[in-house]
Amino acid sequence: MAGTLYLVGTPIGNLEDITLRALRVLQEADLIACEDTRQTRKLLARYSIHRPLVSCHEHNEAARAEELAGKAAAGATIALVTDAGMPGISDPGSRVVRQALRRGVPVVPVPGPVAAATAFSAAGFAGQAYRCGGFLPPRRGQRRKALEALARETATLIFYEAPHRILNTLEDVVALFGARPVVVARELTKIHEEFLRGPADQVLGELQRRPAIKGEITLLIAPAERQPAPRQPIRQRVEELIGEQGLSRMAAIKQAAREQGIPKREAYRQSAQT
Repeated sequence: MAGTLYLVGTPIGNLEDITLRALRVLQEADLIACEDTRQTRKLLARYSIHRPLVSCHEHNEAARAEELAGKAAAGATIALVTDAGMPGISDPGSRVVRQALRRGVPVVPVPGPVAAATAFSAAGFAGQAYRCGGFLPPRRGQRRKALEALARETATLIFYEAPHRILNTLEDVVALFGARPVVVARELTKIHEEFLRGPADQVLGELQRRPAIKGEITLLIAPAERQPAPRQPIRQRVEELIGEQGLSRMAAIKQAAREQGIPKREAYRQSAQT
């Protein structure tokens, strides 16, 4: 009988940000697969959990996925964790999940913190939609190309960035997006948690004045303004109303004027143009 693969969310900083369910699953697991055994041991030690560990990171995940899925298929309970957040979200884990599913192993997520959602909740941007792009390409040309493709995105853009690249990335944002508002969320949930908010050029200037930039960074870029839909020509709309709804020409002109918020006289003038 197959065991279970649990995807266990772990704190992104503050070790208190872990659920009771996650602690129970870790305590009961036959094996805990983790991105960095040293990092996971700190968490387990905090809660007096003593279970076997095995590494599963970006360099060995392909091979380890087969091994872990095989153990779970044979009946073992496997808990998969990363250094912070949810497995498979800008972290290793997706290959293990695919192998487990191929073998018919139940895959059960145990929700935990995610940096993108945590930062978005405090960003203050309008709207409920966001698009997480993970890590941007490290090379400027590829990074600018990726950003340029999202220039008209009307959801908040969220990226993870390394401290030694954040200045270069913000320079690209200023070059492509102008003074669009951004938020740099640094060291989320940790002692030195910080949110820098403002136009991209101002936030860039603030960081440029610092002697050093440290910590894990989540970058949020405000949505592009929605472009108003092009107005249908009044004459075309009048003809549609006459043909589809059987309105008289004057009634159609009045309705078209109301729809586009213009005076009836202006609508009459436009409808008469050839």
